[in-house]
Amino acid sequence: MAQAAAKRAEELRRELNAHNHRYYVLDDPVISDAQYDLLIQELRGLESQYPELLTPDSPTQRVGGAAADGFTQVEHSAPMLSLGNAFNRGDLENWLRRTKGLVDDADFDLVCELKIDGLAVNLTYENGVFVQGATRGDGTIGEDVTQNLRTIKSIPLSLLEGAPARLEVRGEVYLPISEFLRLNEERTETGEQLYRNPRNTGAGSLRNLDPKVTASRNMQIWVYSLSGAAASVLVDGQITGHWEALEWLKSLGFRINPHNKICRTIDEVIDYYDSWVETRHDLPYEADGVVVKVSSLALQEELGVVGREPRWAIAYKFPAEQAVTRLLEIGINVGRTGSLNPYALLEPVIVSGVTVQHASLHNEEDIHRKDIRVGDMVTVERAGDVIPHVIGPVLSERPKNSIIFQMPSHCPVCSTGIVKPADEAMHRCPNTSCPAQFFELLKHFVSKGATDIDGLGERWCQILIDQGMVTDLAGLYTLKKDGLLQLDRMGDKLATRILANIELSKQKSLPRLLFGLGIIHVGSEVAELLTQAYDSIDEIAAATEEELAEIPGIGPKIAASIASYFQVDSNLSVIEKLRTAGVNLKQEPRQINTGDLSLAGKTFVVTGTLSGLSRGEAESQIKALGGKVTSSVTKNTDYVVVGESPGSKLASAERLGTKVLNEEAFAEFLANPLSDPGETGS
Repeated sequence: MAQAAAKRAEELRRELNAHNHRYYVLDDPVISDAQYDLLIQELRGLESQYPELLTPDSPTQRVGGAAADGFTQVEHSAPMLSLGNAFNRGDLENWLRRTKGLVDDADFDLVCELKIDGLAVNLTYENGVFVQGATRGDGTIGEDVTQNLRTIKSIPLSLLEGAPARLEVRGEVYLPISEFLRLNEERTETGEQLYRNPRNTGAGSLRNLDPKVTASRNMQIWVYSLSGAAASVLVDGQITGHWEALEWLKSLGFRINPHNKICRTIDEVIDYYDSWVETRHDLPYEADGVVVKVSSLALQEELGVVGREPRWAIAYKFPAEQAVTRLLEIGINVGRTGSLNPYALLEPVIVSGVTVQHASLHNEEDIHRKDIRVGDMVTVERAGDVIPHVIGPVLSERPKNSIIFQMPSHCPVCSTGIVKPADEAMHRCPNTSCPAQFFELLKHFVSKGATDIDGLGERWCQILIDQGMVTDLAGLYTLKKDGLLQLDRMGDKLATRILANIELSKQKSLPRLLFGLGIIHVGSEVAELLTQAYDSIDEIAAATEEELAEIPGIGPKIAASIASYFQVDSNLSVIEKLRTAGVNLKQEPRQINTGDLSLAGKTFVVTGTLSGLSRGEAESQIKALGGKVTSSVTKNTDYVVVGESPGSKLASAERLGTKVLNEEAFAEFLANPLSDPGETGS
């Protein structure tokens, strides 16, 4: 049995890694999400039943593990260098002239790459398996962020055939614009300070001590080179140029930017640069320039480094992205949770080739802090930001008749009197039937991070509401093809696609459904925390505010919001309609050994650092025997498993009289779960 399981686990790892490569690197999936989920659930089940089958390159190891106490330092085998900058054609031509002069006017190709605005990392592979990842740090010493990097699905955990015994590559990890917008939408709804730009947000996500945070943000990578040490000895000298090296790395399974281009002349480089100055805002990620590199690896080595900058490469930066224009009016958008969000209506102005008429103002408090008034000339910034925002007024040009902003007293959509909770920065419309709220909620519910109903964009959401075809979220699951075909410009192909994706959405995971419901303060990360503590939406709905607040990462404010949501009859009605429609309201089913459910009905909490296995492995073993694992100790907890430094959970167990098992007693209990172990201490 164990031999058959080992063979099947190897087959699943190979198959899942191949599917990950097609999906995250080639963007060419060949199976559905549901089919992929079945495969990974099967592998999780085998690894849970036979922990010895777990390998570092297993696709199941993508999920973030326990939070780290801090990052250890890593010394790079070759320095991670900075780049010199060129800001105009003259700077670029001077660099090329100097470079040619250093190699006796030799001819060479130039490779142009978009300069991704992210965080540089070094990835190390041994025998084709990812073993370490580190940040750039000061160029010589970086931080070990291996566990966080494992959660990034476009980083291969194992390489395709042809990998050498040891390989180091460099790449840029970045936060996609869509993820940045999603995170800021969540923060707008909760009244939190918005993240300033994708680069800083992505860097903070990667350097977070909890890998689950990194995992929740769907970060990506472009690999852009071999490490300096690897480049000089690559494949016994068979690859002589940077361009060929990139193609080779692509063949191993690395994600290489398809916009890279090899150029023969300075004019070709300028044409490449100019084309991206005009179109870079169409990219799904931030880029702040073009990197130009000498392709020949031999010439790179000959040119060497001056200070911390390679002589063989330069960054040709895009123009600055600020402009001054007049603030004509401050408008108000109503968000999906009733938040009133001010925005600037501007006299049209071109910022780096893009006409800007609207910009973010965040909230009333921010407007008054910056002293922004209607009629002011204001500075608008787009550099490093997806949505233009108003930096502040140009006080020297303030007109005498400028108007101080006041938040309206009634909702601009439904005329309901607005409220401002004492502990929040946001004003809110309390009318949950407000049309603007439901429109934003429906858009959110069908979005990629929630139920991901592809085909239902903003326009169709508005039409379905206007036509009375969807009056609550559950109404999506009552749509029929005949009804959709009555809508103007709705064809048979689109109607079929929408209905198929609605059907697929029924099986999305519980965290995605919770996120989609639009509960105030419940973003994707909080939704994950809830489903680690509870197995179904019914359990969450039944939890008290006090029980919810005990979940690490939740706290009293979020707990009050969750409890309040499930006390509203209309919300409970929608959940019942979703249940009737067949929407999944339970946590992802876990693979367990159906022949042995000896821990069924028992609730465990695992705390502290275990020496023999990870906390996740311990929890998987409990679940494999039918037990339940929660994150907080309550009167319903049967056993607390403790390792080193268990913290407050041990104290809670002692206060409640809960049985405590040290690691040795826990192992014995798993071997003979029908026994009833007594108190064993920590």
